[in-house]
Amino acid sequence: MANESTTELPVERAAPLRAAAKLLPARWPTLGLATRPRPGTGLGIPQGRGGAVALLRDRRYRRLLVISDLASVSVAAFIAVNVLGRSDSLRLSALVALPIVVLIGKLGGRYDRDENLLNKTTLEEAPGLFQFATLVALVVWLAEPLFVGGEVGRDQVLGLWGLLFVGMIAARTGARRLARSVTPPERCLVLGNAKDSERISHKLVADRATSASVVGRIPFDGEERANGHSPAVVGSMSTLGLVLEELDVDRIVIAPGASDSERILDAIRHARALGVKVSVLPRLFEVVGSSVEFDSVEGAPLLGLKPEGLTRSSQVLKRAMDLAGAAVGLLLLAPLMGWIALAIKLNSPGPVLFRQKRIGREGAEFEMLKFRTMCVGAEERKDSLRGDNEADGLFKIGDDPRITRVGRFLRGLSLDELPQLVNVFKGEMSLVGPRPLVPDEDRQIEGWGRRRLHVAPGMTGVWQLFGPTRIPMHEMVKLDYVYGAHWSVWLDVKILLRTIPHALARRGL
Repeated sequence: MANESTTELPVERAAPLRAAAKLLPARWPTLGLATRPRPGTGLGIPQGRGGAVALLRDRRYRRLLVISDLASVSVAAFIAVNVLGRSDSLRLSALVALPIVVLIGKLGGRYDRDENLLNKTTLEEAPGLFQFATLVALVVWLAEPLFVGGEVGRDQVLGLWGLLFVGMIAARTGARRLARSVTPPERCLVLGNAKDSERISHKLVADRATSASVVGRIPFDGEERANGHSPAVVGSMSTLGLVLEELDVDRIVIAPGASDSERILDAIRHARALGVKVSVLPRLFEVVGSSVEFDSVEGAPLLGLKPEGLTRSSQVLKRAMDLAGAAVGLLLLAPLMGWIALAIKLNSPGPVLFRQKRIGREGAEFEMLKFRTMCVGAEERKDSLRGDNEADGLFKIGDDPRITRVGRFLRGLSLDELPQLVNVFKGEMSLVGPRPLVPDEDRQIEGWGRRRLHVAPGMTGVWQLFGPTRIPMHEMVKLDYVYGAHWSVWLDVKILLRTIPHALARRGL
């Protein structure tokens, strides 16, 4: 049975596809289409609704990003020179720099990146935007007579650098949201078995930052029926080209099996020849992660994997970040935590803090602190509520009857987690890290999954951003393993920045 994100191919449309497929040469399954040249080319590439919409979508994203960059540079330069400066002003020659800004962005691939991605986020570009803002500030300082009438001071250079960096992130985020709102979702066709297709289809539709819809599935092994809630089967590999044209597919998403290499290569060649975008879910990601170095030996491409775990210097750096973050957080949030403690006391009898044994780094037990959000005796009622559990391997109930009125508010904004800053300060936890599990849950993890304990558990992590009730235990273990194996300062910063809007959107539970 297909879920809401799937579209089953109607019988009256599927029958002609199957009949036409029998007439196609077996080795060229996608070339039986009547093709017409794409405007501006002499290539015989189908230009149906899907291709036209894809071109329009990419064009809108690209143009809005260009406009956002030009606006960011203009506003930042005006404020830094005309407002922060006493008697300085921008020269008319400064307009010449605007096309150079676009050229640098084009050379850096900042306008072409989105067309290859489903999840078009600005945060991933932050390091590149930081470098660009630094370069612009340096150029303005060195070439001051060309662009500025007056003398540029240190405050103006720093102001330009900060305004440009923050402004470009904000403007490009707004540009992407605007482009996403004025273009239809990408129509995706999933290639793979029922289990993998169901998993990736659910993620495509659940991700709020990804504008995509799943129109169906084509299996590699000739399977004809959907399994469970996987997308409906809309054709076979022999009719791939016809399905792409008939369903106006913008992108194929390949979820490969263990022995689908040749079929995957054929599907990628045919889809790209038809002007359809391709995304592949790599099976190696569970081991490789996203932190690899590309290498080449006599033309043979290689992936260089970084050593597993944190080096001693990385551990020191991460601990320093935790100490600084916990100290500042406790200092700034002390008044708020006081009001929360008072509200808990007035709402229900019992202690303010809830203490629970969790498994920390290298399997050591520690007592994790949280603001109490449940009535007294909630742990004793846990066994009677296991039938309502909504998580795979973990214990999570969306509408838990044990939660108090104040507790529900605190959980919605993740404010109940604030006392864990004390755990971070003591070194039992980290600001970012794997999910801290209770002993019963920890005992379910065996083998390589135990390596997640090489890193201290965190107040937040990848698991929290996706939602603990939406991630089964085995996937959570993979996410934690990849985090620990490929930690970086920027990875922690990204997770912390994404946690803030996640909590404010009341998606804490």
